[in-house]
Amino acid sequence: MRASKVSGVIGIMGLSAALLTGCGDGDGGGSDKPFAKDSADQIAAKAVEATKKADSMRLKGDMRQDGRTVSLDLVVDQEKNCEGTVDNAGAKAELRHMNGTLYVRGNDQYWQNSLKNQPGSDKMKSKVVDKWVKMPADDASTSGMCDKQGLIASMDEDKSTRKGMKKGDTTTIGGKEAITLKKKASGGETHTMYVATEGKPYILRTTVQGGNEPNETTFSDYNKPVSPKTPSKGDVVDLKQLAAAGR
Repeated sequence: MRASKVSGVIGIMGLSAALLTGCGDGDGGGSDKPFAKDSADQIAAKAVEATKKADSMRLKGDMRQDGRTVSLDLVVDQEKNCEGTVDNAGAKAELRHMNGTLYVRGNDQYWQNSLKNQPGSDKMKSKVVDKWVKMPADDASTSGMCDKQGLIASMDEDKSTRKGMKKGDTTTIGGKEAITLKKKASGGETHTMYVATEGKPYILRTTVQGGNEPNETTFSDYNKPVSPKTPSKGDVVDLKQLAAAGR
């Protein structure tokens, strides 16, 4: 069995691609401090740059994808340490990445989806459900999952989404003041981005309302240490060893 069979862990990149569609351009609207002289495009650019430079952050969000709800709660830092959970319509997995090693602990539905149509899948599933599974270092299906810079780059890949947004009023997100940037997309969706007005101009939240894939993601815990613990040895199953034993 190859580690690529566990590609179900990666609902993340599909989710992250939608998270920053709120990045925008354009003028309009009014807000005072500290962006009175900046266009929405300039504010969004500053927010993306500040978020890239942050030592760490937490992403927590929900979106509709192919008719299913995908939820993500992940803390990640510049050193690719990360910890969190992914829930794809009830297929749940916990993630920990440290020292170049990724551990995944998935429920029955998660592994059922991941091992679908694979020879000996029932036997294999019984060995990995609710265990911390050590993923091979060269597993392509998990590459980038805990790469903070890669996540942000994927979110901001289509720069055209930064065109035509307008500045709105200030509001409060997680106890922090934020300026609102909004855009009505051609498909009828409303994209909104909230940028901190105090301290660094970090992204605090993005939302897409309407359309087939609405989503809301909150960004918090900037620059807090990310220190996932290595799972206890007795709770760990090495996927590469299992695959070799199954040959």
